[in-house]
Amino acid sequence: MGVRSEIRFLLNDEAVAISDVKPDEMLLDYLRVRRSLRGTKEGCAEGDCGACTVLVGRQGRDGLVYEGVNACIRFLGSLDGCHVVTVEHLAARDGKLHPVQQAMVDYHGSQCGFCTPGFVMSLYGMWMRNPNPTDPEIERALQGNLCRCTGYEPIIKAARAISSYGDAGRDPLALERAQVLERLKALKDGARVEIGQGSERLIVPASVDDLAAVLEAEPNATIVAGSTDVGLWVTKQMRAIAPVVFIGGLTELQEISESGGVISIGAGVNYSTARRELAARIPQLATLIARIGGDQVRNMGTVGGNVANGSPIGDTPPPLIALGATMTLRKGDVRRSIPVEDFFIDYGKQDRAKGEFVEALHVPLPKPDAMFAVHKISKRQDEDITAALGAFHVVVKGGVVASACIAYGGMAATPKRARTVEAALIGKPWTQATIEAAMLAYEADYTPLSDMRASADYRMLVAKNLLMRFYLENSGTTAPIRVSRYEVA
Repeated sequence: MGVRSEIRFLLNDEAVAISDVKPDEMLLDYLRVRRSLRGTKEGCAEGDCGACTVLVGRQGRDGLVYEGVNACIRFLGSLDGCHVVTVEHLAARDGKLHPVQQAMVDYHGSQCGFCTPGFVMSLYGMWMRNPNPTDPEIERALQGNLCRCTGYEPIIKAARAISSYGDAGRDPLALERAQVLERLKALKDGARVEIGQGSERLIVPASVDDLAAVLEAEPNATIVAGSTDVGLWVTKQMRAIAPVVFIGGLTELQEISESGGVISIGAGVNYSTARRELAARIPQLATLIARIGGDQVRNMGTVGGNVANGSPIGDTPPPLIALGATMTLRKGDVRRSIPVEDFFIDYGKQDRAKGEFVEALHVPLPKPDAMFAVHKISKRQDEDITAALGAFHVVVKGGVVASACIAYGGMAATPKRARTVEAALIGKPWTQATIEAAMLAYEADYTPLSDMRASADYRMLVAKNLLMRFYLENSGTTAPIRVSRYEVA
């Protein structure tokens, strides 16, 4: 294995090789400052508004895959072997607008115009995957794009009309797809990338084995997978993160498999892929993932990173704990397996040694007789941070609770089991009276805090009510408990 001192990627139709890359340099800054590609805007600098949306193409299991990402929190060093596409690349070589752009013009989808390039790129990514989307699919594709001019209706009309223009043959990524894939394959030389000196280094390992070797030599390095959290350490907290090890390109960490009723999810699998793969197996998890950020965040963020980061409001740990998931940790050539529940020790402290990394998660499928649900509470339905999240996994036999595993996020310093509540349920009849009695046990399990997302009293009340909601949803009630606006219409 060789060592290379530059990152190589494609930018629109140009091959790029850069050796002067800082560990914390963002793609957005590179595009706007170094390349004068200013169609990509800076709005929030935290991956919320979508004004900086670009497409990144990479080789996946299904060939060349393009995904919308937030350039404001995507590190330049993570792009080795990728194809970056900005809004400037969409127009046809004869000067005509791309169908997505023309639809936005014709249906008055641009108001003040600042956010328009980001909307165009998100719609472009959606249109490539699904040329005839439904309204809910359009809205899901735009979850990560915010328009402050309240102009969503004309944007949705434009999205409906894209395919009616009939000149999709002018699409540059369709015309160049085979050529781009060959160019990307040629960039994969099997070399490790190392740029910088001393602690101010960035490293892109050549393989998972190489990653293990790198972390043994650099145990204090910051591991970056999707950068949906680490990116904000730089843009909002101005933290020093070098040396940095970028693992987003390691396809070995992006595998999903199933064996013996257990789904194994590589630590590098992003939310979007996990959502597609889990939809038929554990649909409750797929539904939850649809509420994590917008498409751009789901295309970057990883399930493994969400667990490894150890946040008390991480969305995936509570349901993983409730399902009895385990995780594989690796240091060098040594692997160990622990329950996900045991990984979280205290606030900011996890059971992970220096130089050790999360390699995979292993999630048992719920048994046919099990009741499983996940409920996320946030101020806004889409693209909002969690105030409290409850995950419930209960088995009832003969009208009596045979087993119960309940976990919450946002209620303690770590994702935490409600063991006293569980004890109040197990062995009791599955009745509303049992649920009401168990609700009194919550104070023994949790002492939530007040912050900008919710007060302690609200968190405690909603946590209790989620248990009652879970009971009602699984007790044959005919009363509507969850109704979407489409169902109302």
